[in-house]
Amino acid sequence: MKRRMLLAAALAAPTVAAPAILRAQGATWPEKTVRFICPFAPGGGTDTVSRLICDQLTKLLGQQFIVENKGGAGGNIGTTELARATPDGYTLGLISVASHTLNPMLYSKLPYNPDKDIVGVSRVATLANLLGVTPSLPANNVAELIALCKASPGKYSFASSGPGTSLHLSGELFKKMADVDIIHVPYKGAGPVYSDLMAGIVNMMFANMPSMLPQVRAKKLKGLGVTSAERSKAAPDIPAIAETVPGYVATSWYGVGAPAGTPEPILARLETALTEALKSPDIQKRWNDDLGLDLPPAGRKGFNEFLAQDRKLWEPAVKASGVKLD
Repeated sequence: MKRRMLLAAALAAPTVAAPAILRAQGATWPEKTVRFICPFAPGGGTDTVSRLICDQLTKLLGQQFIVENKGGAGGNIGTTELARATPDGYTLGLISVASHTLNPMLYSKLPYNPDKDIVGVSRVATLANLLGVTPSLPANNVAELIALCKASPGKYSFASSGPGTSLHLSGELFKKMADVDIIHVPYKGAGPVYSDLMAGIVNMMFANMPSMLPQVRAKKLKGLGVTSAERSKAAPDIPAIAETVPGYVATSWYGVGAPAGTPEPILARLETALTEALKSPDIQKRWNDDLGLDLPPAGRKGFNEFLAQDRKLWEPAVKASGVKLD
């Protein structure tokens, strides 16, 4: 009887100890550098947000959070690496409208499943894209741009960070709804576009607000319209495209994700840290005043419901584009 009791106690020990071990993981994490995958090239809005978030997490959690840019295939390369990473809390990454909303509609088969392979820990920003044009283009508002494009079909071009990105689909939706013929020129990331755009090699781009707005404010580009239903608080002088093209809306978001299977205590600590990061005066100033970003509700609660609504929002743009990337 005594031996049976000892054996039962031994068998029960791992299940009793496991929660304590997991709690310890959460309490001590992170104990070394954390890499943060940004699935797009340096210089764009995703890169800017990734670095600002990592700076805040470094301050709050006492270990370095280092951004690694893994661009290509509309964000699929970096997102796949995130999905396949060891779920120990030391590989995190930026998730977005591209990885979780658009790519599942654009590809019949993805190398990752956004709903099963990645945990959405928190959204960190919502944003409109901004239509910017080269300074030499003889159009100072959306109506003039539409007239210019209709007068010379196929003459003008718009750049994007790659096929199937929100920047590309914002342009395709504009083409459809404004009934204009403009040529899509894909680049490998938004950052490399700007020198060509300023030089007039390409004529326009729908870009994320964090990367485009500083160029417009510096008078290096002309900002003609934002893709949200209403004007942006950060740039109230720039009209919404919907003021000229009724019903036009194409908004984006950024978030932080972790590989599925990451221990719950680590996810909980990261969620808490992100919530605190978004409350910081530095982030709030950069988001609201400098980058044209809005602050969404932080944390995991409601993420799946938001994602379902976001997919409904973007479905018309995907259908209008006719784009399939298989």
